[in-house]
Amino acid sequence: MAASPRTTGHSRPLHYTMKVMESKSIEARRHPWKVSTEEARSIQEKLRDEWEGTDRLGRIQTVAGLDAAFVVTGSQALQKKASRWSPLREANQAIGCVVAYRFPEMEEVARAFAIVPLEFPYIPGLLSFREVPALLAALKKLKELPDVLFCDGQGYAHPRRFGLACHLGVLMDRASIGCAKSILIGKHGVLKEKAGSWTELVDDTVEGERIGAAVRTRRGVRPVYVSQGHRVSLGTAIRLTLAVTDGFRIPRPTRDADHFASEIKRKLLQDQLCKK
Repeated sequence: MAASPRTTGHSRPLHYTMKVMESKSIEARRHPWKVSTEEARSIQEKLRDEWEGTDRLGRIQTVAGLDAAFVVTGSQALQKKASRWSPLREANQAIGCVVAYRFPEMEEVARAFAIVPLEFPYIPGLLSFREVPALLAALKKLKELPDVLFCDGQGYAHPRRFGLACHLGVLMDRASIGCAKSILIGKHGVLKEKAGSWTELVDDTVEGERIGAAVRTRRGVRPVYVSQGHRVSLGTAIRLTLAVTDGFRIPRPTRDADHFASEIKRKLLQDQLCKK
């Protein structure tokens, strides 16, 4: 079933002329991906000027989860791996996956994936330069862009306040939320055990700036770390994350996207093995 049309703050689908304008606006924010480390940091800082940390959502009819996987193919796949981190550092292809749902029913309406060559090395803090190209390619295959994007990764809770969820959200001019499994930076206080509890994630190196939240999605399990991606306040990001949580630690959109990425990676590797 195809995803429902994206709507503005009212209930009408976008007119085709508005879609053309939206597409041109998105293209204007695109940038090269095969860049140096210094250029990548400069791009992050430039795009950060377009970041919005307040709600600009309109009516939410669809949401999506996004995740990426990495794979080594070709002759590189036959080389002996030096360490457990070698597959990440030596990967030469990225798999971007998106799973979309009708909201708030959370009925799946579409899924898509794309496989693209990796053009940027593995550098912590700049992982969006590896993942976002594949995620953009996957999103392009959907008939309609979801209203809110849940990313398996950091948003504002990033050393330069511009993690993957911010990068993708700004490029797409779409509301986005970072939902990470672990902390990149920051610390938080005691978190209550009750599902739905949350506490601020702060960066003590910058006068205790609030950069996100530790959110308990299920009693008795570790929290997830939610931060703003783009066009959402932290309060809204937390509320929406809990709204798409279905009894598991990881919210359904990013959990399904993670499983989908693993499935595509497995099939890709099996196909490669069959060709040997």
